[in-house]
Amino acid sequence: MTAVPDPSPPAYDRSPATTPTRYRDRMRYDADTVHAVLDDAFLAHVSFVASGQPQILPLIFGRHASRLYVHASSGSHLALAVRDAGDAGLPVSLAVTIADSVVLARSAMHHSMDFRCVVAHGPLRRVTDPDEVALGWRTMIDHLIPGRYADSRPPAPRETAQTGLFALDLVEAAAKIRSHGLSEDEADRTLDHWAGVIPLRTTAGTPRPDNGVTTEPPTYLTHWLGTHS
Repeated sequence: MTAVPDPSPPAYDRSPATTPTRYRDRMRYDADTVHAVLDDAFLAHVSFVASGQPQILPLIFGRHASRLYVHASSGSHLALAVRDAGDAGLPVSLAVTIADSVVLARSAMHHSMDFRCVVAHGPLRRVTDPDEVALGWRTMIDHLIPGRYADSRPPAPRETAQTGLFALDLVEAAAKIRSHGLSEDEADRTLDHWAGVIPLRTTAGTPRPDNGVTTEPPTYLTHWLGTHS
């Protein structure tokens, strides 16, 4: 595994895992769309099999070019399964979802949501190269708040031994987007039920400084708050 991922392709190849049986018109394979959804999301869910049992974990993550980074305790089911998988890596699925609106239809069957999501499949490997470990941690922390990593203490060797960094290359990856709002049977439009779209958005609240913090929020944080309020 190289310390710096290769440049991203213009689009990701379709595969059986990223080709749905329905609503194929909602799929996007171009890298710009896939990356934009990943960069707007805060939380990833990683699914895998360990000891014959399906597992799923919510994890923070970050993207550098066409590689995603996540971290987990070195004693976790995920880390142990990656170790047992060896050089081939642990097959995983990773998904992120952004809910954009709730869609309320006149019929129960047509209730839905507008959303953006990305699903990626591939082998997850532990990162051991020191330069890439540093890159991966910077990528994850700056994904949360750009500029934050430089304003924090870097992980110590003891910490990176206790908490593993893992990488997933984006090879089998696709975005799925629903954005058309209400979709109803024509016969239902005369029913006397409220119908419409309720937009959703994630906003940042007022920062609560920890005990002993006497300085004002740094510039990078106030800028981020201004774009997320």
